[in-house]
Amino acid sequence: MMTPADRIARVRLSSVYLPLDTPVSDAKVLTGRQRPMTEIAFLFAEIATDEGHEGIGFAYSKRAGGPGQYAHAKEIAHDLLGEDPNDIPRLWDKLCWAGASVGRSGLAVQAIAALDVALWDMKAKRAALPLAKLLGAHRDSVRCYNTSGGFLHAPVEQVLENATAALERGIGGIKIKVGQPDTRADLARVRAVREHLGEGVPLMVDANQQWDRPAAARMGRALEEYGLVWIEEPLDAYDHAGHAALAAALDTPIATGEMLTSVAEHAELIRAGGADVVQPDAPRIGGITPFLRLAALAAHERLQLAPHFAMEIHLHLAAAYPLEPWVEHFEWLEPLFEERLEIRDGRMLVPGRPGIGVTLSEQAAKWTAERYETP
Repeated sequence: MMTPADRIARVRLSSVYLPLDTPVSDAKVLTGRQRPMTEIAFLFAEIATDEGHEGIGFAYSKRAGGPGQYAHAKEIAHDLLGEDPNDIPRLWDKLCWAGASVGRSGLAVQAIAALDVALWDMKAKRAALPLAKLLGAHRDSVRCYNTSGGFLHAPVEQVLENATAALERGIGGIKIKVGQPDTRADLARVRAVREHLGEGVPLMVDANQQWDRPAAARMGRALEEYGLVWIEEPLDAYDHAGHAALAAALDTPIATGEMLTSVAEHAELIRAGGADVVQPDAPRIGGITPFLRLAALAAHERLQLAPHFAMEIHLHLAAAYPLEPWVEHFEWLEPLFEERLEIRDGRMLVPGRPGIGVTLSEQAAKWTAERYETP
């Protein structure tokens, strides 16, 4: 006889603003499209059940959108009360239909993401397993590369120092930003980093959507000699045909996908052949539930996977991907959590702690702007 199901009793939401030590600039800033980034808005969801089980999840927004994510999460959180927390895909659909009039992508599903991640965190904790093990891990560690040291606000000398420090920490690869108005400056920057690292260290570049098709083709050819792991976002994120043409023309793989905000958008990218390396972001596409659907599609097409940002979540998801993936190292989020991820010999180790393996720090509480708890 089936025992009565545990039920969701409470949802707590927090709007947290993480300040950055230095204003951050990439090509979108240098070309006037955006302002330097000074903080990141986080939506945290903490879910508890009648039997005392708990889970934590988060979504985030850069520059704008944080208040909207928080507001939408407040609207739909009540729809989880009384539900069986194990039925995560069904609950995702319920939350999506609760806000159907605002769509199935972007901010609407990003609010769901924090709740969805919290449910998966709880499910893994109930099983006394790291999330990667609950999903079915293919590996206990994932290749990792650093991005935070290679932004364009830093002079090239600082980028070189940052790269050395990252490698000494055990990180396996280095990514730097390109996409400056003067492409000669980009090439000089890449040349300097490659000479500093030597031929054996994996190196990636990220243009943050700044080139048009002719410029991307010229730069792609010029960059071939540096043996890059990939060229990231050379074109507008929705120019799937342009990315596909580059992927077919160049030996260097093309990576993109971080700015897409639903599984459907990623499916169009994959259908067009627009990426050798897909870079989904679980908080941006609605959480772990949609990420798993997307990962299955990408694996079927034998694509490489390199999830964007949020390594605390993506480490587990990358570990469960069939093909050898990459995970992106950003130390920015570390002050939010009590725990730290271990990096060794170029790889990030899946933590043995149950669930995602994070708890909020006292500092996160100090950065909290608003809190809400369901009655």
